[in-house]
Amino acid sequence: MNDWLQRNFKTLALALLWLLSLGGVAFLVRRPAQTPIEIVLPPTATMTPLPTETPTPAPLRVHVSGAVLRPDVYVLAPDAIVRDAITAAGGFDAQADQTSLNLAQPLYDGAQVHVPSQVAEITPPPVGVSAPVATPTLASINLSDTTASNPLAPGVKINVNTASLSDLEQLPGIGPAMAQRIVEGRPYRSVEDLKKVKGIGEATYSKLAPFVTVQ
Repeated sequence: MNDWLQRNFKTLALALLWLLSLGGVAFLVRRPAQTPIEIVLPPTATMTPLPTETPTPAPLRVHVSGAVLRPDVYVLAPDAIVRDAITAAGGFDAQADQTSLNLAQPLYDGAQVHVPSQVAEITPPPVGVSAPVATPTLASINLSDTTASNPLAPGVKINVNTASLSDLEQLPGIGPAMAQRIVEGRPYRSVEDLKKVKGIGEATYSKLAPFVTVQ
């Protein structure tokens, strides 16, 4: 027996090694594959912006006075302009001085639109759009006869090419805004050139012409 084992030892060792190898391969083949672990993150919460409400503009209450057909307080659209206010009041009357108004000027709640007349008014409010209280007007062109409050000496004429703003404001129908326009329109070759200044119509020109000169 011992002689047989010695003669076949190598063969038996190789057979045993082969069986072990075969068993290892069979074990690996039959072993189930491990399922990989997947980590799922929770969904990120997103903030949905709330819808913003756009406030509805309120209508405008505007007082229309002066040389219009139906002077009164009117309720107008939020984007109304001077032309809309005059239209609501029935339009200009026959005596209206239409040259002194900016029809495209925007309005605001509580404003007053005064249309001047070509006939002298005793104590007219500021021309154009103004606040109901003592607030600076947006278009303060005073077309009333101011000779009583700012009298000129008889025979004295103001040179519109060299006069200061305060000198020009002494002229009848000329306020600070109109005086500034006269200065910006210099030089004048004749008195009639003043008609080219915005806001100076025939009625205003006839009032100030006797008191001005260009020389």
